[in-house]
Amino acid sequence: MAKIRQASSIDDKIVKAQENVEHSKVKYDAAVTELKQLMAKKDAMKRDELINAITRSKKSYDEILDFLKSS
Repeated sequence: MAKIRQASSIDDKIVKAQENVEHSKVKYDAAVTELKQLMAKKDAMKRDELINAITRSKKSYDEILDFLKSS
């Protein structure tokens, strides 16, 4: 009888561990999605800042490209 209880106890622990893994994966996936969105926003802000700096610059298009290519 003890072996049946032990097997049942192990099965219960396995089910709980699987649920814990599934819950953790959902949280992980949500965190990864949030991170990707934040990184995309940061990249967009950097692009906007660069475009604004180029627009305000008194340098010509060719001068800016030459500078960027030489670096």
